[in-house]
Amino acid sequence: MEFLQKSVVPAIMKFVNTKGVTAVKNGMVATIPVIITGSIFLILAQLPVESWAAAVSNSGLGDIFFKAYNATFSVDAIVAVLGISYEYCVAEKVEPFGGAIIGMACFLLLQPDTIAVTTEAGETLMAGGINRTWTAGQGMIGSIIIGLIVGFVYSWFIKNNIRIKMPAGVPEGVANSFSALIPCIVCVTGATVIHGICVFAAGETFMELFYAVIAAPLQGLTDSLGGAMFYIFMATFLWMFGVHGASVMGGIMGGIFQANQLENQAAFEAIGKDLSQWSVNTPGVHIVTQQFIDLFSAITGSGITFGIVIYTLFFAKSAQLKALAKVEVVPALFNINEPFLFGVPICLNPFMAAPFIITPMISLFLEYMAISIGFIAPYTGVAVPWTTPPIISGFIVGASGGTAVQTALLQAVVLAISVVMYFPFLKMIDNQNLAAEEAAAAAGDDDDDDW
Repeated sequence: MEFLQKSVVPAIMKFVNTKGVTAVKNGMVATIPVIITGSIFLILAQLPVESWAAAVSNSGLGDIFFKAYNATFSVDAIVAVLGISYEYCVAEKVEPFGGAIIGMACFLLLQPDTIAVTTEAGETLMAGGINRTWTAGQGMIGSIIIGLIVGFVYSWFIKNNIRIKMPAGVPEGVANSFSALIPCIVCVTGATVIHGICVFAAGETFMELFYAVIAAPLQGLTDSLGGAMFYIFMATFLWMFGVHGASVMGGIMGGIFQANQLENQAAFEAIGKDLSQWSVNTPGVHIVTQQFIDLFSAITGSGITFGIVIYTLFFAKSAQLKALAKVEVVPALFNINEPFLFGVPICLNPFMAAPFIITPMISLFLEYMAISIGFIAPYTGVAVPWTTPPIISGFIVGASGGTAVQTALLQAVVLAISVVMYFPFLKMIDNQNLAAEEAAAAAGDDDDDDW
């Protein structure tokens, strides 16, 4: 533990605290409101209840709900590039709004600007417009890269005073607009040159080439069981040293998981939302998405500490663990477990490393296998806040794919496994705490007698 704390963890933290990783982590947070809001309207539009579906379809409400969904969920990558460019400029301590706008402009410039439209006669025509294929799942990884590059270039120009300066007394908004003009020209010109090279050399836009060569293989790697296991191992491993592992790994991998989630929704819509055709074998489907992580690997908090809740509530003998139960029982329902992490403690306690790291890995393995064999359907685009209590979250998200009961049931199984995994370790810690408390009480009595 001492070696890891002094050598390995500082190297990891040096990387995750770089301006680029920090910008991605903070910038992706901006997508949470649109993802969750879009999910609400997506649930309303495609709730798998026959009477509701018929009523929505016949009344025309479905089109209205999907309009709200398309205006939020389907432009997630645009929100991401705005957020990442903005946060990179914030990290560089320069005016950030100009960088965010330039980032969005370059992102739109580097993607296709035509949409295939099929006429009543069956003829396919190409119409101009923003193609939502690239403003959601397939554009997410590209938006991260573009946001970082534009944020860096814009910040470099501003910090080196290569900009148009307005006289004193000019309104700040006007001054900032002119200040951003030179870096805007440079960034947009550079993006235009890249676009021209890609179109003339390969016949495709930069985003199409980037997705085929880099983004798709990267998403495939993270979609594997090994990739998912590595993610959850690192998230819990970092927590052992007091580092918020879920936040760190989410900042690095969150964009890829969201891209998988958005592509799953696109695949679901491609089959006409037909639940009979929705399975792991549906073209374009990913197993590992953001919901895959949230619903099973982090329920009741990192490390799935539900087992600690049960032990401290019903079996604890020491005053320390009994006191923790009163503090943690309610937050645990909403997947918050910091009182346990620092109060048991789990952080910097090698004795608790085994259940804390292994329990979510068991959960992840069971979830992956359940989806692979068809017990649980792959997740669609529906998402719930990460604070949604377990069982409820599984039922809501699972319902969109037609396996609400199975998903909630598997969550209950995982919670039971957590109880079994943590019980022997908590019992030993409880006995140690009790012995120490009794010894302290005895020492206090002796002091009283001496007095």
